[in-house]
Amino acid sequence: MMVHSSGGAMARRGPRGGGAVKRERILRAAIRIFSQKGYFNSKVSEIARPAGVADGTIYLYFKNKDDLLISLFEEKMGEVVADVRARVADGGGALPRLRIFIRNHMDLLTREAGLIEVIQVELRQSNKFMKEYVPVKFLEYLDVISGILEDGKREGVFRSDLNVTLARRAIFGALDEISLAYVLSRKRKYDPAAAAEEVYRIFAEGLAPHATKKGEDE
Repeated sequence: MMVHSSGGAMARRGPRGGGAVKRERILRAAIRIFSQKGYFNSKVSEIARPAGVADGTIYLYFKNKDDLLISLFEEKMGEVVADVRARVADGGGALPRLRIFIRNHMDLLTREAGLIEVIQVELRQSNKFMKEYVPVKFLEYLDVISGILEDGKREGVFRSDLNVTLARRAIFGALDEISLAYVLSRKRKYDPAAAAEEVYRIFAEGLAPHATKKGEDE
């Protein structure tokens, strides 16, 4: 059985009358507690306190702690997708939009530090999430990269034979690995903004078309 985005979080909206606000408080409290104590070490009661609700109230909105974790990812990732779409929409050509996307991803490390730690570390330790969840919002995030790459091919700034599916995974994979290293490192050995520029340069140059292939004019 797969955990779809239309299940769990979408099935329980809680009581009417301030329900959306209370739900958001619970999600924000969950981010805080999960990032501080870890998912498995966190108790529902510890989430309820900073959310300002009774323990039982959480179960009006979420079936269990797994559902809360998955809902947290789905809803917050949806906000991230909407935000980055808006940012790249007015970015101009494919290259400046790629830079905006990469910068925004790396900026999340400081802008949404708790959320990123939950996504990067805690979600990966949930067997239910890794095995059963259908990552709808994550695929939408990758689709933003795909749109930029397809436009870049049409504009001639990326190779015409570029495998967009593979390239978008490579871009996300690079950002994901750097983000994970940042989250796990206590010393914060690099600056996210500087890292974003380096990643952008690597892909902007690496995906660019070349007049001749290496060896053809030798």
